[in-house]
Amino acid sequence: MEPDLHALAVFALVAEERNFRAAAVRLGVTRSAVSQTIRRLEGNFGIALLQRTTRSVSLTEAGERLYADVAPAIADIRAAVGRTESLRGKPRGQLRLAVASIAERFLAGPLLAGFVEANPDVQLDITVTDEEFDIVAEGNDAGVRLGEVIEQDMIAIAIAGEERQLAVCSPAYRDRFGLPSHPKDLVTHRCIGWRPAPKSAPYRWEFSEHGKDFSVAVAPEITTNDMALMIKLAVAGAGITFGMEESFRPWLARGELVPMLQDYSPRFPGFYFYYPSRKNLAPKLRALVEHLQRTRSAAR
Repeated sequence: MEPDLHALAVFALVAEERNFRAAAVRLGVTRSAVSQTIRRLEGNFGIALLQRTTRSVSLTEAGERLYADVAPAIADIRAAVGRTESLRGKPRGQLRLAVASIAERFLAGPLLAGFVEANPDVQLDITVTDEEFDIVAEGNDAGVRLGEVIEQDMIAIAIAGEERQLAVCSPAYRDRFGLPSHPKDLVTHRCIGWRPAPKSAPYRWEFSEHGKDFSVAVAPEITTNDMALMIKLAVAGAGITFGMEESFRPWLARGELVPMLQDYSPRFPGFYFYYPSRKNLAPKLRALVEHLQRTRSAAR
């Protein structure tokens, strides 16, 4: 049987996404077109490759084996196409990025607006997420994260200076309850915590004393995954919250939030733009790397 390479590529995409609609969106076709392609492939093999329910898509044993065999080849083909496209020279196509929600400067607007204006044939697809995220496995071109959590086999470019995390509250909260003199005193205060995902435990607040790092497991009265909500609640006097100084800067400057425990809040390397180590970067990715480098140099 002559292999249907297009159908195999569609199958691999469905296997990656575990969702017909998501695969259709990535391919730019209808869900029914994807479904028909999979049915044709299963007909050619004479065996079911996917198990479908109204809520989920999973691989059969045959599907698992086929995917394990074809996925590396599909990845090689995609890389080959990308290298060939790079020969055209002009940045074009979709650039998929995974960005931490607290990468304030990257997400502020002007940086990305300047890039798309200079590169009208590039379309940015940005996923803002604080969950652990494998950009290669999820089909992204690059990401933005704190340097300390980036895998060592990635190329990483600093896009901001040093950062630090601060505990802050409103002047009204300070005047009513006072401020902790040591991070461990936070457990007696009203706190507004952060978690990356619904089933995750609240983030432990990190500090340093005499060169030794330690964390405090506060018991938040309010927990959320939204930094904007954390700031609103803190400004309203609901309690002490914790996050990047950069996130709080406008409210600190206006006096709507006050910092505390700064002697226990050391600076550390900030955010990096990172991508897989490849010899031949696609023009669209190279253009963004160069844009970030120019913007950083101009800001110094």
